Amino acid sequence: MIRNLFAAALFAALAAGLLTAAIQHFRVTPLILHAETFEGEGGHSHGEAAVVAGHEHAAGTAEHSHAAVEEWAPQDGFERTAYTALATILAAAGFALVIGAVSMFANIPITFANGLFWGAAGFITFSLAPAYGLAPELPGMPAADLFARQLWWVGTAIATGAAFVLLAKTRASWAIAVAVALIVAPHIIGAPIAPDEPSAVPAHLATEFAAITLGTSAVFWAVLGAVFGRLNDLFAARAATPIGAIA
Repeated sequence: MIRNLFAAALFAALAAGLLTAAIQHFRVTPLILHAETFEGEGGHSHGEAAVVAGHEHAAGTAEHSHAAVEEWAPQDGFERTAYTALATILAAAGFALVIGAVSMFANIPITFANGLFWGAAGFITFSLAPAYGLAPELPGMPAADLFARQLWWVGTAIATGAAFVLLAKTRASWAIAVAVALIVAPHIIGAPIAPDEPSAVPAHLATEFAAITLGTSAVFWAVLGAVFGRLNDLFAARAATPIGAIA
């Protein structure tokens, strides 16, 4: 069972990662390159793979470069696209393994029938809920301390995910109350606030980037959940079929 779950997670991650990388190449990367033209000294260097999580600092894939020395970065064109695609697929594999582990330990199978529900829960947990406090950022935009943002992001994702698991296991009144408390608690605490500094990035560009990032993340999670569920069904059916009955 664990082997089948692991295989389904990796194949689903490959499908979702490749599709997301394609969307990033045509819709996300041009916005990042455009924003970089407004970025001055000491700006922010953002990776693109964390678009699947809805925020550049989701899984530590985005780093901030404030050093005086120039750091290595892939060249624009094929090299940058290839590294972005690889990072996106690896991030997708990580998220697929996370929901696979949750499925196994919570004893809630991922199937084709509920795959989109898993995808919706993943999107809200890892993208929409964190983005409510920390909107996706373009290079050159002012941002709060990196560690503080990562800590708040992780806490929000854990709390939101725990709320979904609780509601999936029971619909008792106390469970609903606890789930609501878990979802709203991070937002009552509040996300780290960016410094009040002027940004050279036009507001319309930042808004477009946030919308496309969340839209791309929604597609990613829908594909990941549906493909994961379908493969789980296929592997389970194959495992249940006697060896002699396989043509």
